[in-house]
Amino acid sequence: MTASDQQIILHSLIARDATMTMDLKLARDLGYDGIELSAAKMRAFLAGGWSEAELAERLRPFNIPGIGFLLDIERHGADHAALMQDAAALFHLAKLTGAKGVQAITGPVSLAAVRAHAEGQPVDGYRGTLGLTRDEQMRITTANLVRLSDMAAENGLILYFEALAWCPLNRIVDQLELLDRAGRPNLKMVVDFWHCYASGDTPEDVARIDKDLIYGIHLCDSHPHPGGLPDEGVLRDVPTGKGALNLREWVDAVKSTGYVGWWSGELFCRRQHQDDSFRVAAEMKTLFEDLVL
Repeated sequence: MTASDQQIILHSLIARDATMTMDLKLARDLGYDGIELSAAKMRAFLAGGWSEAELAERLRPFNIPGIGFLLDIERHGADHAALMQDAAALFHLAKLTGAKGVQAITGPVSLAAVRAHAEGQPVDGYRGTLGLTRDEQMRITTANLVRLSDMAAENGLILYFEALAWCPLNRIVDQLELLDRAGRPNLKMVVDFWHCYASGDTPEDVARIDKDLIYGIHLCDSHPHPGGLPDEGVLRDVPTGKGALNLREWVDAVKSTGYVGWWSGELFCRRQHQDDSFRVAAEMKTLFEDLVL
């Protein structure tokens, strides 16, 4: 592959509150190379009275590298059965609609739970592997990734995972260890610039990743992070390209690995979510083309 094979993919979060149908129109009309689609929006389409066959037909013309996402991949004990049920439902949806992969993320998603644990307070609700040793966290998460990867492979899918910046095992070195321990060819990682930055990783850390382990890139920005537990809702509330990250350095770090594939723009800017989604998506595409192509 060559640099011309880099793909600029629309992320469903660019127009967070829009329907799946509107996301597809954005991707098609603006000439995106594909779409990283929200499973929640797909389910809303079905809940609106459309059939699975109609969903599959609607998505047939589109390149869909992945759909998101499977939550809390470290679920164990009494929570493990629910993880497997959620995975089976998501893999069915991905296979049905021609997606190539499914995104999985670590937990707990709740920053409040992680903050309470860090402060020595009781944790209400799901706590994942908080409080366990790193070895135990690694063992549990690896075992789940092995099982989930095998389930994904049975459906012809890639499983690509992302470690949330406020959760255990959040550094690039942790993710690479999980990939190595799991040893599944269809298990990859997504490099998310914000989660890397908020976890303390740098472009230099990204540049050391084996390109064959990277499935996709989330090109995104951040307000300055002074340290401590990162608050995603606050730090990511900024237009991409207007924040603290030197996006050119991060992109060049990825490209230095030899990676050629898809680049998707997760967007958490509330102001832009309430703006003209066509203009926002068009500006994002222009920015990505300037940075990546």
